Amino acid sequence: GIGDVGCYGNDTIRTPNIDRLAKEGVKLTQHLAAAPLCTPSRAAFLTGRYPIRSGMDAINTYRVIFWNAGSGGLPPNETTFAKILQQQGYSTGLIGKWHQGVNCESRNDHCHHPLNHGFDYFYGMPFTLISDCQPTETPEMDRAFRRKLWLCTQMICLATLTAVLGRLIGLIPVPWKTLTCLAAFSLLFFISWYSSYGFVRHWNCIMMRNHGITEQPMVTDRTTSLILRESISFIERNKHKPFLLFLSFLHSHTPLLTTEKFLGRSRHGLYGDNVEEMDWMVGQVLDALDKEGLRDTTLVYFASDHGGWLERQEGGRQLGGWNGIYRGGKGMGGWEGGIRVPGIFRWPGVLPAGKVIDEPTSLMDIYPTVVHLAGGAVPQDRVIDGRDLLPLLRGAAHSEHEFLFHYCGVHLHAVRWHQKDTGAVWKAHYVTPIFSPPGAGACYGKGICPCFGEGVTHHDPPLLFELSQDPSEAKPLSADTEPLFDSVIRRIGRAIEEHGRTLTPVPEQLSVSNVVWKPWLQPCCGTFPFCWCDKEGDNKLVDL
Repeated sequence: GIGDVGCYGNDTIRTPNIDRLAKEGVKLTQHLAAAPLCTPSRAAFLTGRYPIRSGMDAINTYRVIFWNAGSGGLPPNETTFAKILQQQGYSTGLIGKWHQGVNCESRNDHCHHPLNHGFDYFYGMPFTLISDCQPTETPEMDRAFRRKLWLCTQMICLATLTAVLGRLIGLIPVPWKTLTCLAAFSLLFFISWYSSYGFVRHWNCIMMRNHGITEQPMVTDRTTSLILRESISFIERNKHKPFLLFLSFLHSHTPLLTTEKFLGRSRHGLYGDNVEEMDWMVGQVLDALDKEGLRDTTLVYFASDHGGWLERQEGGRQLGGWNGIYRGGKGMGGWEGGIRVPGIFRWPGVLPAGKVIDEPTSLMDIYPTVVHLAGGAVPQDRVIDGRDLLPLLRGAAHSEHEFLFHYCGVHLHAVRWHQKDTGAVWKAHYVTPIFSPPGAGACYGKGICPCFGEGVTHHDPPLLFELSQDPSEAKPLSADTEPLFDSVIRRIGRAIEEHGRTLTPVPEQLSVSNVVWKPWLQPCCGTFPFCWCDKEGDNKLVDL
């Protein structure tokens, strides 16, 4: 969350290396994710397009990719900035989290894989880190649904046993054939869901190098060292040529993998320890650039894919981030806390040091920015929603964004209007989640806020805020308190209509049929279902 970093106001979690980036570069204070969850936000980041354009936003409650063995993912016809830089002669690498899918139709087609989207080298998790990856942690993935499946299984088994006992003592005249069918159904029902949910750690918690699996399941004790070693190695291998490194940290996500030397060091428990270790890793990467003499020829960008997860708690421990003064958090499509994130650029000698820019910008802006810097051209056959940030970073007065649209799944929750002639930043909320318990500031009763249905409120007229005056979104305006209320709402309404005309139907990558576990798509190190390997076990880890 934006409130977790020292240079954005946190004075209790130590982030000296991230703070150094801000001191030596440009800090954005209105940097916005295109979605409040990882899968759609990263799709927008990679393509420069709202995730609804690529089908990477949800039409249901499954809002992210749930399985390595699902068939949904970043479509092969999408062009990432990595692909354009690859075409421009850059060595491109992704280290860490992907979470954009793996396969489409067969176990090894790798249609959604990073190497099919412009990366020359990949080391990391094709999925995302979850508590299921740590054997000592309480399972996290689809926890409520799993409880329901267990309950149904127990009820079916109880009914079967009752019928069998009734038949044996002569109370229930049920044919043995019927009882056999009932027992078979009980077994098949159990196998049908336990074959996936019972082995989440083996199916989802895997590490890959390029197309090959190196750990299944991953050995979490050494993940941090491996991620850092691979990142520095990529820099060393490519120091004599243009390169793009996307270091996608596994840190600050449950189960908060933290090495022993950082445990207990922060004032915010395990979460604070984890953030401080991530900051240390940032420092190690910056030191590697300095060591290779690349400091002045490398653009460094630091950001988060969405706000901190307020509801993520376990046994009284807060395991999610903090979003400072901003309302809401992860999963909330409109409130600032879910989408306003850190955004820092450093390029000594090119970008000014210590500059702060309070203009609306987006993670989608990275796309045209790096494509321009690499001498490439953005695709002309599709809408690109990002804007080249270089003029703003180097001194232009205003962001090129006039309107930004804030989705929760495929549902438009809010719209931001940057009125450049006055400097006002208006934001209209059409849908907001219903917090539970009431007034709590998050959906603690649900674990994460919904996008639609009974868990949201529709506003007509919409809630209107002027963010330059009320960044915490505490005091909604009305026609009685704001003379411009009606004209602002009308202008935003026209912008929504214009935006809607640019949207075209595309296949829904997060539909139920695409997110369910499909055994024939399961990445497997071995012969399915006996998937196990540890190819890193014999590699000596350098003490980084």
